[in-house]
Amino acid sequence: MSDRHLFTSECVSMGHPDKVADQISDAMVDGFLAQDPDARVAIETLVTTNTVVLAGEVRAKPGVVVHYEKVARRTIAEIGYNDPALLFDAASCNVHILVHAQSADIAQGVDQASGELGAGDQGLMFGYACDDTPERMPLPISLARRIIDQLVKLRESKQLPWLRPDAKSQVTVEFDGAKAVRVHTVVVSTQHAPKISQKAIREAVIEQVVKPVMPEGLIDKKTVWHVNPTGKFEIGGPHGDSGLTGRKIIVDTYGGWGRHGGGAFSGKDPSKVDRSAAYTARYVARNLVDAGLARRCEVQLAYAIGVAEPLSIRVDTFGTGAVADTKLAEVVREVFDLTPAGMIKSLKLRRPVYLATARHGHFGRTGPGYTWEASDRAAALRRAVS
Repeated sequence: MSDRHLFTSECVSMGHPDKVADQISDAMVDGFLAQDPDARVAIETLVTTNTVVLAGEVRAKPGVVVHYEKVARRTIAEIGYNDPALLFDAASCNVHILVHAQSADIAQGVDQASGELGAGDQGLMFGYACDDTPERMPLPISLARRIIDQLVKLRESKQLPWLRPDAKSQVTVEFDGAKAVRVHTVVVSTQHAPKISQKAIREAVIEQVVKPVMPEGLIDKKTVWHVNPTGKFEIGGPHGDSGLTGRKIIVDTYGGWGRHGGGAFSGKDPSKVDRSAAYTARYVARNLVDAGLARRCEVQLAYAIGVAEPLSIRVDTFGTGAVADTKLAEVVREVFDLTPAGMIKSLKLRRPVYLATARHGHFGRTGPGYTWEASDRAAALRRAVS
């Protein structure tokens, strides 16, 4: 019997207001970690019309200095907001800094008298992986990200000089059971310069942005297209809508396909398990899939502030596991060090690698900074199971 159903995921560009905030926050994290790998950072960012507000707390060794305003302006310029006409401009925006020292109560829970590193907060974190795509990500979010990546490529290369930094994509995939059958709907909203027709925008987006990055055979004559469905998108970025750190957590992860514990990543150093444990849960899930022990896998970890060992480990393979999920959970505990110190060490998380992660998603990416995408524990998992 046919089990036809639809699933939709979205992605937003590096120029989306919430992503601008994420990148500024993570640029601050990188600035501290570059000078002090043990620095504690929790910085949130608000952006609106020509204004940036930084708030949070930090702790670093004496002599460490991060020039908040300079880093914020550089980050905004790299994103592409360099034109005063956009009413959010790297050179002229107002930057307000409300950052103070980290709470001593939090610090004593993380830095324990025994020398152990406790979790920087309580919470639950999920990681997910599947064999639907080479990057081990669900297809809908993978396709939505490809569209945004292509938009940025064509904007930065000036092949489409009318593109502006703010953009969103959304892809609805039709499935028959677990198999992707076709792309049902594509939505792309992209900020643009004045005096270009919506007809020209629609044609360029479909032919030069979307179709070149779609897998063969998924687009058909019935695919529904919505390109700038409001009619035009000249007013965008933080002038069009305010942005906040941590407001795109589904875009950052699995596009709604896997569960989410609710914690944001950006602006936080790796002692915060919202970040380190979520990365590790993805690392575990990906290695289980790459080991051939499951076709799809979700891992949940849970922590208490000041406690090093996870409170619980859960593996769910949705009926695709080579052995029982309870057995896989036992093997995960055996193969991986899931304490904050162990996760930080194994994934090399005390490096300034986070600005790039804040752009178009933290998972399914390649490069030396994305250590949680490695498959280096797959063989150990296979041995442990056998």
